[in-house]
Amino acid sequence: MKFRNQTAVSEFLLLGLTDDPALQPLIFSLFLSMYLVTILGNLLIILAISSDSHLHTPMYFFLSNLSCTDICLSTTTVPKMLVNIQARDQSISYTGCLSQVCFVLIFTVLENFLLAVMAFDRYVAICHPLKYTAIMDPHLYIFLLQFSLLISTVDALFHTLMVLRLSFCTDLEIPHFFCELAEVLQLACSDILINNILVFVAACVFAGVPLLGIIFSYIHIVSSVLRMPSSGGKHKAFSTCGSHLSVVSLFYGTGFGVYISSAVTDSPRKTAVASVMYSVVPQMLNPFIYSLRNRDMKEALRKLIGRVAFPPRCVICFGLDF
Repeated sequence: MKFRNQTAVSEFLLLGLTDDPALQPLIFSLFLSMYLVTILGNLLIILAISSDSHLHTPMYFFLSNLSCTDICLSTTTVPKMLVNIQARDQSISYTGCLSQVCFVLIFTVLENFLLAVMAFDRYVAICHPLKYTAIMDPHLYIFLLQFSLLISTVDALFHTLMVLRLSFCTDLEIPHFFCELAEVLQLACSDILINNILVFVAACVFAGVPLLGIIFSYIHIVSSVLRMPSSGGKHKAFSTCGSHLSVVSLFYGTGFGVYISSAVTDSPRKTAVASVMYSVVPQMLNPFIYSLRNRDMKEALRKLIGRVAFPPRCVICFGLDF
């Protein structure tokens, strides 16, 4: 098979979810709707938290950053897909493809860390309530966010730089709707053994370690809750964790589902369709999970919508002398 050096590669082709032209308008409308819901829902979460002083706590600080991450992750992939469908053009530039690989990795790994940090926050709040304020001070949770972002960026840049050394074959078709690292590596004519080892190690460290941290936190949370004497206290403790646990289950459940589907099927298109469940759907559903299952968030959203729909009028009274 002939191959070209990466300097000669100008673009890749994103084949998308289907070749059927009749389904393209439906896919465009569906993904546009999902994208708009994702942006609007997560923006409302961010605005509600920032506008309500009662929500200026570590838990909601991490939640607002999770919403921001969801917006960025969706914006990295969906708009390019919509543009390609509308323009009937499947191409993406070499630079654009590697940029997509990099940013998808950054925001995916960052979401892993944010979910783990939120689990740690709930662990401290429930298992060590008297020490919560001392432990979760602003210096610590801002450091945790900055550290998570730094690790995510370094990991993504490292993988992207490792792709730059590869040579690619003349067949540059990616059976996906965005440039995923694994799909890009499959197009290389160079030896990708080192890349695959790095992907495996990074997945174990940057997905496995946060997941183990979440499991560890919830084992201790459940143990502490079961020792509570009152049923009211147990219900309150579980209710504060319900939203986060739902988001964790959705994020990791869809991720494992895509991994299993790619292992049991030989069709790249079916894997691409399955990948929608982890790259688009969780980001859209997260705002609904937190707003519907969290009383404080519902109240903050109600106040925000009330202020937007019925802004306070400024009444000026003039003193009149008779």
